[in-house]
Amino acid sequence: MDSTEQSRFDAQYQRLLIMLNLQGKSEKTIDSYSRAVRRVSEHFDCCPDALTVDQFEVYFGELVESHSWSTIKVDRNGLQFFWKHVLKRDWQWLNIIKPPKVHTIPDILTVAEIEQLIGATRKLRYRVFLLTTYSLGLRLGETLALQVGDIDAERKRVHIRRGKGHKDRLVPLPDLTCQALRALWRKHKHPFLLFPNANGSLETIRQATTHMDRGGAQVAMKTVVNACGIKKKSPFTPSVTALPHICSKMV
Repeated sequence: MDSTEQSRFDAQYQRLLIMLNLQGKSEKTIDSYSRAVRRVSEHFDCCPDALTVDQFEVYFGELVESHSWSTIKVDRNGLQFFWKHVLKRDWQWLNIIKPPKVHTIPDILTVAEIEQLIGATRKLRYRVFLLTTYSLGLRLGETLALQVGDIDAERKRVHIRRGKGHKDRLVPLPDLTCQALRALWRKHKHPFLLFPNANGSLETIRQATTHMDRGGAQVAMKTVVNACGIKKKSPFTPSVTALPHICSKMV
């Protein structure tokens, strides 16, 4: 893009970020929608508002060959948001992209497999993280975001804040999980985070302003899964039926 076109795109992109925030979109959605707009702009080296239907057909045709359908849908939604809220136009090309309807059932770990994973996890913070995720039936991000004030040990429940759909919910707190979280907290004694960023000395950890790295947690868990020889595709899908029976040798 020449300087004039680049300035025009920069102005549109900044408005996109503002509108995403004003619409209350999550950090993950903001990242994926803005990436969709950057991707198409970089591909054609121009502002997206100048593109034609034929260009979009070619673009998404190439995207289908190189990316998953989940990425295609996110890009479509991101561009639709851009057209509606930034350009103030109707998205005319929604029917170009029609992802196949696939209904899959995630693989669920057995009680024995969960116990195997927990037993093979050496670091306390990851061991407690894994137990908490499974025993409370949480998503990875929900476990990472847990704070000391979210745990109601007396009533045996946990307040999950801003989960999927930005909704709060209360979930039961098993005694074993409560004990494990206490043991972990006694190690770092962070004033509010249960899973603080663990880089640096103990004093540094206590002063951490962010929770444990999401990517680091994923890598650690996948390493344990591979070490245990578990071949299931979705090893982090919690199984409610397993919750009362999870390994009793946690701490």
